[in-house]
Amino acid sequence: MGAKIIDGKALAARVKESVKKEVEKLKGEGVSPGLAVILVGEDPASQIYVRSKHRSCEELGIKSFQYHLPEKTTQDELVELVNTLNSHLEVSGILVQLPLPEHLDAEAIIETIRPEKDVDGFHPINQGRLLAGLPGMLPCTPAGVMELIRESGTQVQGKECVVVGRSNIVGKPQALLLLQQHGTVTVCHSRTTDLGAVTKRADILVAAVGKERLITREMVKPGAVVIDVGTNRRADGKLVGDVDFEGVSQVAGAITPVPGGVGPMTIAMLMKNTLETAVVLAGRKH
Repeated sequence: MGAKIIDGKALAARVKESVKKEVEKLKGEGVSPGLAVILVGEDPASQIYVRSKHRSCEELGIKSFQYHLPEKTTQDELVELVNTLNSHLEVSGILVQLPLPEHLDAEAIIETIRPEKDVDGFHPINQGRLLAGLPGMLPCTPAGVMELIRESGTQVQGKECVVVGRSNIVGKPQALLLLQQHGTVTVCHSRTTDLGAVTKRADILVAAVGKERLITREMVKPGAVVIDVGTNRRADGKLVGDVDFEGVSQVAGAITPVPGGVGPMTIAMLMKNTLETAVVLAGRKH
């Protein structure tokens, strides 16, 4: 018996459909969500992500504002653009595509974004609200992972949850969201001793380190729910995750594929966050 494949594409389509209906309703009340995406430089992966975000906005009736700046853009120029968008009435959400070129200070740029318009959920105020369990903008990928776990039919409460990776973008917020749903959470990283012994305890395993096929079938508890956040581009152009899908799918209870798992959900949750920011800025109730 192979693992149940958790279809991120199908779930993302349902989330987007719900957002589309809400956007139409809001527009009927005179509120029009708009997303501004800033891309600095020519990173090919970033260009693909930005295009898919623009396409999703168009599908859902969200206004799309795109700013493609040259590689040599200065910190001051970028801050000035963010500040302009902070007060732009048609822009409800602002996203700065990461990674930025090395000469730019990404943290300082993120702190410049108005917290209510921070659709990525990366602003320290939104991160702090997540830590305190207060309402705020949730980071798109961890929020999408929670939806995928729910889709698998698994309750987090009381489960042993292991997150591999401790980034501010995925690992840390992921651990907090699992804690909020009463999971018992362990966070692993590159300095964890005997990683396999820890991951093998997990009822819910989230891999988010960016190391190709790091998680093998020997490291997974039979019947576990395995969510693969990794996107690693191989020399032949093929996209693979942090999990050895072929091996792990033979022991896991449910697993997300790469591509077609977490990726589509990240974009769907971004669209949901853009809707939320429009609601908050218009002073409406959630």
